Amino acid sequence: MEKVLVSACLLGNKVRYNASCLSVPESDLNWLQSGVELVVCCPEVSAGLPIPRAPAEIIAGQGVDVLQGAASVVGNDGVDVTHQFIVGAKNALKLCQEQQIKYAVLAEGSPSCGNAKIYDGTFSGTKVDGLGVTAALLEREGIRVFSQYTIASLRAELEQDS
Repeated sequence: MEKVLVSACLLGNKVRYNASCLSVPESDLNWLQSGVELVVCCPEVSAGLPIPRAPAEIIAGQGVDVLQGAASVVGNDGVDVTHQFIVGAKNALKLCQEQQIKYAVLAEGSPSCGNAKIYDGTFSGTKVDGLGVTAALLEREGIRVFSQYTIASLRAELEQDS
């Protein structure tokens, strides 16, 4: 059975910045729980960030820029958490490498896990196209990243490969 890395918050774990979780459509959740082997991870928590914590956004770039040292991740309290976001991304990658994971389902919009949209760094609620830090690192290393909104695409890809 294919192993898939999944953001902990998508499976009901209250690990988000505001101690909440996100939901996944029931049909997608049922398929994930029965169709693949789930490896659960919250990059931010794995890097030692607390629950709850200040909401954070990538300032002046996106995940790839953070990895290259050209942008930072800062909480709305002004605290720079770039180091923790990079450590969390590396922790997620290490899990994938150790367990030969080729696919991930990550929480869209997150400065760590977003794989199509992230917040623009102004704390205004505005989203822009871009990857979070973990999503950028995983994709750079050849791991296919999906979101809670594109689980059907993951399912189709896995069914096509089998």
